Amino acid sequence: MTADTDDPEVPIVCEECGTETTIPLSEVGEMLATHNENQHDGEEHAQVDPALAEQVQNLVAEDMGLLE
Repeated sequence: MTADTDDPEVPIVCEECGTETTIPLSEVGEMLATHNENQHDGEEHAQVDPALAEQVQNLVAEDMGLLE
């Protein structure tokens, strides 16, 4: 798979392995599923950095008017 140079990178953490990395946004779903399947028998340990996930959730909620 060839990464698009304009594709923003997303921080990924796996506390179970003690690893952190960044991967292109377009590959997040596939890479998380592959890591969790290969390293943790499918259990969801690797995830988008929780701080970033919370920021995105807040932006979406604000955009939808849920915080008013």
